[in-house]
Amino acid sequence: KLAAVEETRLFVHELLRANAPARNIIHSDFTFLNERLATHYGIPNVSGVALRKVTLPPNSVRGGLLTQASILKVTANGNSTSPVVRGVFVAERLLGVDVPPPPANVPAIEPDIRGATTIRDQLARHRSDASCGSCHRAIDPLGFALENFDPSGRWRERYPAIEQGKKKAGPPIDAADVLPGGGRFSGSDEFRTLLAGRPEQLARGVAGQMLV
Repeated sequence: KLAAVEETRLFVHELLRANAPARNIIHSDFTFLNERLATHYGIPNVSGVALRKVTLPPNSVRGGLLTQASILKVTANGNSTSPVVRGVFVAERLLGVDVPPPPANVPAIEPDIRGATTIRDQLARHRSDASCGSCHRAIDPLGFALENFDPSGRWRERYPAIEQGKKKAGPPIDAADVLPGGGRFSGSDEFRTLLAGRPEQLARGVAGQMLV
């Protein structure tokens, strides 16, 4: 846990020290790892307890703040992921978009731990509601793009499920969607590439958060 937090601190410090392009906030070719964190991410050839700058493999799913365990953990709902929480984080903390609070009379979504329905299925009901749809259509795609990352930041291809008290592989994860304003993506890599193409918006959003 401490290594995950320190990864983010060192990463942001490096962006500021090097005056790196704003796109690195979202899509970088490096991060800071030690052996334990690299193992958690499935990245080979990193040994020792000290965190150091590591160039990511060309086919890595990592790169940028949104693929770091510390960010993925604090934007999850306990033991389950939440596209809404992650979508709001991306919108407000990185893109500088204000997201209004949900209506008071709308109940929160309870994850289906049996795995019978996916979070996308459950959120579809909210998106079809006139009082919820406009906001969910703006924030849900930003969160769906990160659904392949579990609450601890590990990569996964399927949701977990429980059958007769035993864990099993659940439905496959669908991380595809369309960005508000246009731009279709099939998963987190294409999503981050699209956001990296908005360097001015990223720079303004993050600078505003740092001033706060």
